[in-house]
Amino acid sequence: MRIVYMGTPDIAAIILKRLLEEPYEIVLTVTQPDRPKGRGKELAKSPVKVLSEEHGIPVFQPERLRNPEAVAVIREAKPDMIVVAAFGQILPKEILDMPKYGCINVHASLLPAYRGAAPIQWAVLDGQKESGVTIMYMNEGLDTGDILLQKRVSLSPEETGGSLYDTLSVMGAELLTEAIPKIVDGTLTAVPQGEMTTAYAKQLTKEMGRLDFTRPAEELERYIRGLNPWPGTYTQLDGKTFKIWRAEVVTLTDSSLEIGTVTDITKKSFTFVTGKGGLRVLELQPEGKRRMTTEEFLRGYHFH
Repeated sequence: MRIVYMGTPDIAAIILKRLLEEPYEIVLTVTQPDRPKGRGKELAKSPVKVLSEEHGIPVFQPERLRNPEAVAVIREAKPDMIVVAAFGQILPKEILDMPKYGCINVHASLLPAYRGAAPIQWAVLDGQKESGVTIMYMNEGLDTGDILLQKRVSLSPEETGGSLYDTLSVMGAELLTEAIPKIVDGTLTAVPQGEMTTAYAKQLTKEMGRLDFTRPAEELERYIRGLNPWPGTYTQLDGKTFKIWRAEVVTLTDSSLEIGTVTDITKKSFTFVTGKGGLRVLELQPEGKRRMTTEEFLRGYHFH
């Protein structure tokens, strides 16, 4: 079976790597154009492009998949199935209608929850108890196609955006390889999604990482985990920026303390006063330095 694979970031590369172990012919991968990255702003290949080149798979990088020239390239590949995972563009109807077995999407949420660009992190940010992966047919909407297969996973109290990303990458790869033969032999029943059950999982931004201490400590602690590793959460102490990597919610005994101030300083930790409760910092990273425990940090730091 001839498959055109569309994807861009690490999760898409992990799924592609697993797909390459199956007896299918990956005739083309479609990924986003090389983008400037890092301080030097040098052009960087996507993880899917890197893996494709390692395996000698032709790579196509259109700026816009809707252009007639791009549609023609996909048509020339004669796909029996198109598999999409975190590609970053919506597929036009001409492409959706091409393959005999349809366009299949691997989406890292339990649809209709968390349609959108960052479903993994938003499950943590919102304090969900479970997440998962959905294999679905694609249509002209954004993550609105019929569901073919789903698998659930419970989130631990220490779950981060990064740890869930790793879990769902592997789960998505396995669920896809389970789904494809069933799609081909017609043993999967497609189920319409219905209305979205959560807010749209909008793209993450660096600005989201600034800790707003007027918010409850419980919410801030979830943001610290959900935005780990990127973009990370941060605040300022004595005019310098600090990333906060790990914290816990604590009860404050003094309710008269001003929001945003530091209290309960010990040899091992300190606590920010928030809109509700305290946020005890356990691991941080001073500007220009390495990540460290708060205990290490406090050996050489004194609050003014």
